[in-house]
Amino acid sequence: MGNSYAGQLKSARFEEALHNSIEASLRCSSVVPRPIFSQLYLDPDQHSFSSADVKPKVEDLDKDLVHRYTQNGSLDFSNNLTVNEMEDDEDDEEMSDSNSPPIPYSQKPAPEGSCTTDGFCQAGKDLRLVSLCMEQIDIPAGFLLVGAKSPNLPEHILVCAVDKRFLPDDHGKNALLGFSGNCIGCGERGFRYFTEFSNHINLKLTTQPKKQKHLKYYLVRSSQGVLSKGPLICWKECRSRQSSTSCYSIKPNSSVSSSVTPENGTTNGYKSGFIQTDAANGNSSHGGKSSASGSAPARPGSYSLSPRPSFASGDQATMFISGPPKKRHRGWYPGSPVAQPALVVPIPTVRPLSRTESLLSAPVPQTPLTGILQPRPIPAGETVIVPENLLSNSGVRPVILIGYGTLPYFYGNVGDIVVSPLLVNCYKIPQLENKDLEQLGLTGSQLLSVENMILLTIQYLVRLGQHQSRALAESMLTTSEFLKEISYELITGKVSFLASHFKTTSLGDDLDKLLEKMQQRRGDSVVTPFNGDLNECVSPQEAAAMIPTQNLDSDNETFQIYQPQLTVARKLLSQVCAIADSGSQSLDLGHFSKVDFIIIVPRSEVLVQQTLQRIRQSGVLVDLGLEENGTAYQRAEKYVVRLDNEIQTKFEVFMRRVKQNPYTLFVLVHDNSHVELTSVISGSLSHGEPGHGLADRVINCREVLEAFNLLVLQVTSCPYTLQTQQSRISTSNEVHWIQLDSTEDMNSEEKLYFGLNEYSKSLQWGITSPLLRCDETFEKMVNTLLERYPRLHSMVVRCYLLIQQYSEALMALTTMASLRDHSTPETLSIMDDLLSSPGKNKSGKGHMLILRVPSVQLAMLAKERLQEVRDKLGLQYRFEIILGNPASELSVATHFVTRLKTWRGNEAEEWTPRTYQDLEGLPCIVILTGKDPLGETFPRSLKYCDLRLIDSSYLTRTALEQEVGLACCYVSKEVIRGPTAALDLSSKEQERATASENDAEELLIDLERPQSNSSAVTGTSGSIMENGVSSSSTADKSQKQPPTPSFQSPGNSAGLDEGVSAGIVEPLKQECDSLGPPMASSTTSKPSSSSSEPRSLPWPGPPAALPPIVILSKAAYSLLGSQRAGRLPASAALLPHADVAWVSSLRPLPPRQAGGEEQSRYYRQWTSARPHHADYSNQPDPGSGARACHPRRLLLSGPPQVGKTGSYLQFLRILFRMLIRLLEVDVYDEGEINADHSESSEVSQSEGEPWPDIESFSKMPFDVSVHDPKYRLMSLVYTEKLAGVKREAIKESKVEEPRKRETVSMMLTKYAAYNTFHHCEQCHQYMDFTSASQMSDSTLHAFTFSSSMLGEEVQLYFIIPKSKESHFVFSKQGKHLESMRLPLVSDKNLNAVKSPIFTPSSGRHEHGLLNLFHAMEGISHLHLLVVKEYEMPLYRKYWPNHIMLVLPGMFNNAGVGAARFLIKELSYHNLELERNRLEELGIKRQCVWPFIVVMDDSCVLWNIHSVEEQSSQPMETGVSSKNVSLKSVLQHIEATPKIVHYAILGIQKWSSKLTSQSLKAPFSRCHVHDFILLNIDLTQNVQYDFNRYFCEDVDFNLRTNSSGLLICRFNNFSLMKKQVQVGGQRDFIIKPKIMVSESLAPILPLQYVCAPDCEHTLLAAPAQFLLEKFLQHASYKLFPKAIQNFRSPVLAIDCYLNIGPEVAICYVSSRPHSSNVNCEGVCFSGLLLYLCDSFVGADLLKKFKFLKGATLCVICQDRSSLRQTIVRLELEDEWQFRLRDEFQTANSSDDKPLYFLTGRHV
Repeated sequence: MGNSYAGQLKSARFEEALHNSIEASLRCSSVVPRPIFSQLYLDPDQHSFSSADVKPKVEDLDKDLVHRYTQNGSLDFSNNLTVNEMEDDEDDEEMSDSNSPPIPYSQKPAPEGSCTTDGFCQAGKDLRLVSLCMEQIDIPAGFLLVGAKSPNLPEHILVCAVDKRFLPDDHGKNALLGFSGNCIGCGERGFRYFTEFSNHINLKLTTQPKKQKHLKYYLVRSSQGVLSKGPLICWKECRSRQSSTSCYSIKPNSSVSSSVTPENGTTNGYKSGFIQTDAANGNSSHGGKSSASGSAPARPGSYSLSPRPSFASGDQATMFISGPPKKRHRGWYPGSPVAQPALVVPIPTVRPLSRTESLLSAPVPQTPLTGILQPRPIPAGETVIVPENLLSNSGVRPVILIGYGTLPYFYGNVGDIVVSPLLVNCYKIPQLENKDLEQLGLTGSQLLSVENMILLTIQYLVRLGQHQSRALAESMLTTSEFLKEISYELITGKVSFLASHFKTTSLGDDLDKLLEKMQQRRGDSVVTPFNGDLNECVSPQEAAAMIPTQNLDSDNETFQIYQPQLTVARKLLSQVCAIADSGSQSLDLGHFSKVDFIIIVPRSEVLVQQTLQRIRQSGVLVDLGLEENGTAYQRAEKYVVRLDNEIQTKFEVFMRRVKQNPYTLFVLVHDNSHVELTSVISGSLSHGEPGHGLADRVINCREVLEAFNLLVLQVTSCPYTLQTQQSRISTSNEVHWIQLDSTEDMNSEEKLYFGLNEYSKSLQWGITSPLLRCDETFEKMVNTLLERYPRLHSMVVRCYLLIQQYSEALMALTTMASLRDHSTPETLSIMDDLLSSPGKNKSGKGHMLILRVPSVQLAMLAKERLQEVRDKLGLQYRFEIILGNPASELSVATHFVTRLKTWRGNEAEEWTPRTYQDLEGLPCIVILTGKDPLGETFPRSLKYCDLRLIDSSYLTRTALEQEVGLACCYVSKEVIRGPTAALDLSSKEQERATASENDAEELLIDLERPQSNSSAVTGTSGSIMENGVSSSSTADKSQKQPPTPSFQSPGNSAGLDEGVSAGIVEPLKQECDSLGPPMASSTTSKPSSSSSEPRSLPWPGPPAALPPIVILSKAAYSLLGSQRAGRLPASAALLPHADVAWVSSLRPLPPRQAGGEEQSRYYRQWTSARPHHADYSNQPDPGSGARACHPRRLLLSGPPQVGKTGSYLQFLRILFRMLIRLLEVDVYDEGEINADHSESSEVSQSEGEPWPDIESFSKMPFDVSVHDPKYRLMSLVYTEKLAGVKREAIKESKVEEPRKRETVSMMLTKYAAYNTFHHCEQCHQYMDFTSASQMSDSTLHAFTFSSSMLGEEVQLYFIIPKSKESHFVFSKQGKHLESMRLPLVSDKNLNAVKSPIFTPSSGRHEHGLLNLFHAMEGISHLHLLVVKEYEMPLYRKYWPNHIMLVLPGMFNNAGVGAARFLIKELSYHNLELERNRLEELGIKRQCVWPFIVVMDDSCVLWNIHSVEEQSSQPMETGVSSKNVSLKSVLQHIEATPKIVHYAILGIQKWSSKLTSQSLKAPFSRCHVHDFILLNIDLTQNVQYDFNRYFCEDVDFNLRTNSSGLLICRFNNFSLMKKQVQVGGQRDFIIKPKIMVSESLAPILPLQYVCAPDCEHTLLAAPAQFLLEKFLQHASYKLFPKAIQNFRSPVLAIDCYLNIGPEVAICYVSSRPHSSNVNCEGVCFSGLLLYLCDSFVGADLLKKFKFLKGATLCVICQDRSSLRQTIVRLELEDEWQFRLRDEFQTANSSDDKPLYFLTGRHV
């Protein structure tokens, strides 16, 4: 309303124009008056105002209006306005004879030098009441003081003296014409003309001065002598109505004199008995301006009070109001007073605004009834009696629309009136911030006041014609209400006049008699069912026996999922995963191993059957493992439940299943969830209307909300009712159907969706036979009938007319051609197509026509009438008429069922059609009834959708989209060769469209007939002419072609017969929600009397069947047909659903594009659930404004018939697959390497023994070969056996490219170790701290010990949670950590394991398998995570209940060797402390348990294996495996006899290739990895190399073995290791220390070393890491003689390093008394000395022989120690060195590089 002309308006003029327009509109019966804006802005003579008169802004205008109309307590009392003053302000020249709008008035200029100030006379004297209220004014006898109103001073009254003969009496009569008055300012007397007088007192009027208009009130003196405003002057005839008194309704204010008390002890204008609402107490949101409503009907009765001033003088200073009657309210109340009944109904106060009068009453009957009162304003708190005979007299229930303020009490027949806040609710505009206003494109100054908006609305409302006002009234009823209204009209016989009107044909014949005559003329015969003309007749028996040709064009049983459905199913799945990952703990997917579901659908039998069909065809029940293949068909019924009265019991059964199966994830699918979403509470008040509140009772019940194993998926094509401010679905949990935006997307699809937007866009195709139509002729007929039958609902009238139209069309096409001109061309062409198509061929297939008749009674009537006409015309075998009633199953005549079965080919004898899709090909009319279409899918043979009954009662977005959704479907690409040409005419696509159109082989199609299938798609080019026809050259040529009756192709002249379908679409599989083109091969028919001109257009591609043609009512067509390119149709701006309301009438337009997310945001911001809506109770939290969203609830929205059912069935499938996947783990599955089973160990133990025998075991040799497959690419460890292996065999096996390690998927068992993503009830305490405060309950303890290896003190930190403190010993005083408790060797506790478990972990705070609760069967155990200092906060966050051992900061970049070294050092130090502590308690030192478990963070499952003998063939023995817990494995190993004599115990790595051969020896003396029991007492002097990153365990095992210690592997246990893709060593990315540019080539391992002091790129990586990586890849350079020469290995002293898989290493310990491999006779190909200590001497080296040309590599910490080592070991005696053979790792000197020297043996 922020018009730039607004500044040029005077406020008074604006308002006056409004009032005049309203008045004139109400009076005028024929001519529509000019709209208000024409009067205001388009007047030819814009008057020149003085600058003082001009109100520059609309906001000023509003302030002005507020002053005039609000009762503001802070104003002077005498200036307060009364209720009726407001009413009078609206009146203009009531006594004038003219009905036309007022003529603008030009005032005579004031005399020279006179005063022109407002409120003063031309003599300059003050006339304002506020100035004169205390003055004594002398007036002549017979004169009265009256108040005049100046438009420029709305807040003031001017005092005048007027001869009372020229004023009216009590009844508004007997006023003499003319005027006589005096100016009380200057005393001038004898003004005989009111015009002259108004000039004198400076009224400055813009309209003709009239006393009736400008003299407003009598002025009266109070008992205190104050002159103040009294009653209104009653200028109009009051008839029998008397005046009444009223108190002001004002807010008490300090400025009001305390002596002013309203009469009868009322306060604030209310009787003391009145229930005070917020408004009464002045607490309303509009600044507490409480006000009385003038919209209430008056109370009849006589009053003794007279409105003359004389009566008030002795009274208290009470204000009196008597209201002049209003012509526009005429025709309401009978005059006879009624005895006051006992019933009192207080109407709740609607939020009062600042206006105090009635603004719209009920529609006015054309002729007022006699003896009816006009309503009169009464004060709030007064009581109004509703007369008994009100309804019978007026015939309708009057609607009192609350304009402003509060209402009185109503007594009597209160059911006869409707009080509606609809009008005032439209204007509830919240206080808008500036940013909101910017979003709306407004400034604060542009906003009109609520009052002005209401006035403007009324101005437009009263200008509506009778039809529009009827439409408005009908649209205010809910669907249920208008269906009840129709039902009432039919039951009570109100339609009898209308029915009798339609008993005759349009030609005036009696319809029934005419039909009888036709039947007699035809005799027994009927029209041939198919393959023949309508004139051909056969006997009924012959007709029933006719069998069509079998035509299996579609396989209904095939279920196919299309790409968009897959994509949406995946979107749903990823959203479910997002809920699980959200950290809200609302969904634990790891908990479930199965998926189950239930689908809840609205009350539609067909929809139930349709859903069952989809479930059966999809095979989902078998896929989810819910049903067996054989029984799935029958059992499907328990998975689909209809929302009817039986749902409660079925749903209870389902919820019992949910409770009883905690490991099953249930999905509750609420399909078509927008239907009947009313609350349980409102349902109980709805007098048993079916369906009310049922969905709410199921979906929102407490059990559903709380069930942790239940997801709710609400599926809908109209999500708007679920997207309000109270929505229970989180915005992030909405999944919207994907939009195919680009041409590429469209080209990749086999079929294209044709929905509401495409229908709207199709109107721009510029073809004569559009897909979306409006039958103008029908609409004209309707309007004529509506005027004739004003008391009937328009749908009743429309339905009767439609029945007549179809009846007469049937007659016109068969027997009475004279009726052709009386049927609309639209109806005639539809019926022509329906009747003629089966006659075209032997298959007998035809089209389906849907007639949408929402009222069941009307639908039954339509079926009855049309069936009667059909049968009498002998067409009962030609086409079927089916009532599509949601409440019942389909009923189809037997002969039609036989025909359907023949077409389908393989149906059982008892088969009957259950769904509309089953009717594929059947020529039929389906009369679809029910409140809403409920998502039923229609067959491809649906060709026409008649929605002419869908009119003003369906003016919400949901209602309209549901209705048009009936026709939405998929079309094949054959229909539209260049899809963009048709489906997207946005500017960017138009050029492409042109190209595709011109490339295509063009066919010229005759587009004359509206029903022709060639009403197809035209590729319009970039330039579209005004008529919408393509202006490309081909189109021009085509327009010059003469119209032809058949298809013509310029390429070949072979015309196609009319009967043959042109370019039949290849049969496509039918799909969920009609994915699959629901099209019939349409045919053209005889030319109908269509008004459109025939013309031909080029058709890109072959002509083919199209989406159904939709015929709309004018109202719907104007909303859906108004789409601009790329935008939504106008219907998108409608109220989204009848169950929601706009939050504000001032809001931005809906988002232009059809994106689901934007629309959702828009509706969530701007709509609110109505009180009867199921979400209404979910109000936002008043404090935070946050809503309670159900975390496990999702919304799937997609357009009608797009394939949502298929999508959610696919979602169930992939959800199940994912759960199975979550219950699976990828474990390494690799056979052992370097295995040699040819000869078994000389000493072996019998197979059945559970533990090794120390005597025999110690005699077994140690197998130095590494068998762990993870070391496949590692240097072999030399053995004597290796020397005998042929070189070639090894060459083949070893030289291979690094390949991906083999894994296999295993089901997780109850004994698995888990990462952080696992949650369950049992390990909840183990994993999580209960509250945030407990995070601080962990305490940090320093633990210091000295390490001889490191040569310094080491300080580690323990982080110990409170719950784990029992495992430690603290000092009595300062809580200082003393030691970690250790058990005794002799302890036997079945509920504990003795060994503390250490797990080093890096980079795997989320993915490390550190949850051992299930693996340990929940028993007590001590588990310590060993983490690097910088990673501690992360591990602490994810594992708050775990004990952490934090390594010193110096090891932040160290490898796994450092962690293992420190674990072992710490454990030995702790063992000594515990021995000392327990020794004091009398326990021997050797009795303390010396073992620890060191375990990787990827150990997931443990197994036990046994060999099972098979009697028949003893050679083929099998291996049986069983999953066991870590607890049982540890307890078994800990129970080993004489265990303290073993240094390391371990188990083998699992592989699917485990054979009985590998289990032959139950125990092996060999390497163990990843999971070991380590005896820290025995291995005290054997250390892990703390520098190492790789192979630290092989190195340690070899050291241990050479020290003569026992390493035992239990072969009957195996360990499964999970493939963890993150963390570990993979995180080392080697980069240059100083980055020169971002895009550097990767650094190769040979660049990891360089010559000392050279200019080389220095790297940011630890020296040891670079060295080990270099050695793995440098064997060719360092040890050329060793490559593939396993007889001559490289000698490595005291170390094992991986120097590449082509080389063998011979490990030799330098320690005295160590056991080493026999090296006699071996010539070594190289020597590797790595950080060698003092045990390595020159003498030792001289024992070994080397090949000529063998190479040496000496590695030291720095250059000086390198030189010293060379000298000490006398290497220069036998080895030749060159200066250039010295190297260092490529580190800077700060990073302490390692140095090495190479040499050759001489």
